[in-house]
Amino acid sequence: QVQLVESGGGLVQAGGSLRLSCAASGGRFSINVMGWYRQAPGKQRELVATMSSADDTNYADSVKGRFTILRDNAKNTVLLQMNSLKPEDTAVYYCYYKYWSLSKFYESWGQGTQVTVSS
Repeated sequence: QVQLVESGGGLVQAGGSLRLSCAASGGRFSINVMGWYRQAPGKQRELVATMSSADDTNYADSVKGRFTILRDNAKNTVLLQMNSLKPEDTAVYYCYYKYWSLSKFYESWGQGTQVTVSS
């Protein structure tokens, strides 16, 4: 089982920036997807951004042009650079890791980190 540890959340004013980091441990898998989801109070968890081991990226429309996902494969980490933050970006952000092993996919989730954007 892959373990994920997130860091970098906090409180920021609208228009500001934050960088989230997620470190994976417990194994390395050549076929995988790493990324971020978020969940705001009273809402369902939604995709923010993901990047596959083939460097394919996927962003939510609401964050395109403002957020950038980066991977450091040597360190088995994924970063989320968030710029031009808006109050509606306020949520708990969860790191996500999906990997292929022994002929099936597995998923792991981090514990979540709070991002609060004040207006």
